[in-house]
This record gives sequence, C-alpha cells and structure tokens, in this order.
Amino acid sequence: AQKERILQSRLRATRALVQAMEAAQRPPRLLLSGSAVGYYGPRGDEVVTETGRPGTDFLSRVSVAWEEEARRAEAAGVRVALLRTGVVLAREGGALPRLVLPFRFFAGGPLGSGRQWVPWIHLDDLVDLITFLLGSDDAAGPYNGTAPEPVTNREFARVLGRVLGRPAWLPAPAPALRLVLGEMADALLLSGQRAVPERALAAGFRFRYPDLEKALRHLLGRGSGPGP
Repeated sequence: AQKERILQSRLRATRALVQAMEAAQRPPRLLLSGSAVGYYGPRGDEVVTETGRPGTDFLSRVSVAWEEEARRAEAAGVRVALLRTGVVLAREGGALPRLVLPFRFFAGGPLGSGRQWVPWIHLDDLVDLITFLLGSDDAAGPYNGTAPEPVTNREFARVLGRVLGRPAWLPAPAPALRLVLGEMADALLLSGQRAVPERALAAGFRFRYPDLEKALRHLLGRGSGPGP
C-alpha cells in the first residue's frame, strides 16, 4: 500500500499537468518534470551518465513510470526535460539535518559498509539548474541533478565530521538500518549511484558548489563560500 501511494503521488500530478497541456490551445513550450537518480538503480562503482539504463528495483520502476507519464506531453508538441535529482543538501529539511544529528552527539559515521555512492547536490545548485533548463531553448530529455563530484558514503561522513569538528568513527550497521526502515533501507541508504551531470555540464551549466566540503561549510555556517 505504501509503495502504491508513492507511485501514484508522482503519476497523478504529472498526468493532470499533461492532460491540461493536451487540452490547451497554446501549450507551454517546455515541461520540466521531476525524476530521481534512483532511475538507475544500485550501480556500484559504475560512473552513471544520463545514457545509463534503468534499474529494476522499486524506486527505479517509480522513476521510469514517472518519466513515461511526463513524456506523453511530447504528443502535444511540448518539449520534455527530465530532472533526475540526487540527494539534495539544504540547511532545513531533507537529508542533511538528519545526517548531522548523530555527529552532534559524537556518534556519527558511515552507513553500512560506507562504500555506496552519494549523488549529492547543494540546493542552490539545484535551483540554479532548474532555472537554467527553464531558460534553455533546446533542453530536452534527462539531466542528472547531481554535483559533478559524487563521493562514497564513507567519504561523505569523513568530510561532514571534519566540517563539524567531530569524529566519523561509529558506523551504522546495515542490519540495524534494515530493522528500522525495512527494505527501503537498501534503496535509500545502503545503495546509491555514482551519477554525474554530464548533460548539464555539456550545456554550459556551472556549479557553485561542485566540492562537498565547500557545500557543507556553506550550509552549516563553517566558512568558505561558493566556487568561482
């Protein structure tokens, strides 16, 4: 039931937008639809660009169905761009405050083996990328909404600990995470994608925060501003 709710929450809103475009006398030129790097499924150390094949797990199937629903707008003459977003880092909400909490109590560390990749992106860069694509005359197809320098979960924990002045010594065992989150632990925390924004970079988009440490220092108020 929970899986079906997740799926339908994506499909219904997108379907309503597409139907409105189909009925419009002057439909918009572009539909920028949300998606996720979960589209690719767990990929180990493989570098994943937008040409990567879809995975077969639940989150992959959700992303595939979501994108297919959005692509129906092409029949109405609308260009469709698909933003496959990674782990968005922001001061409030999202993943970062939850990741920071155990470090505050000197209990931070990698999740599971720590070898899984984290396809992160600073919120400011994501907003900039959305604006960039909306202003483009030829944006179409998939774009990875991730920073150009993904890191492993172990490296993420190490950098976060350094920024916070806390050790990153206490891993969260995979069995414990599965006990709390069930099978979603594997999809959300214990696997990942080494996704890179090949198409955004090729189109001329420039990231303000390509480096994780600079991004975290900015978000957590620990000095160091954006890159050039």
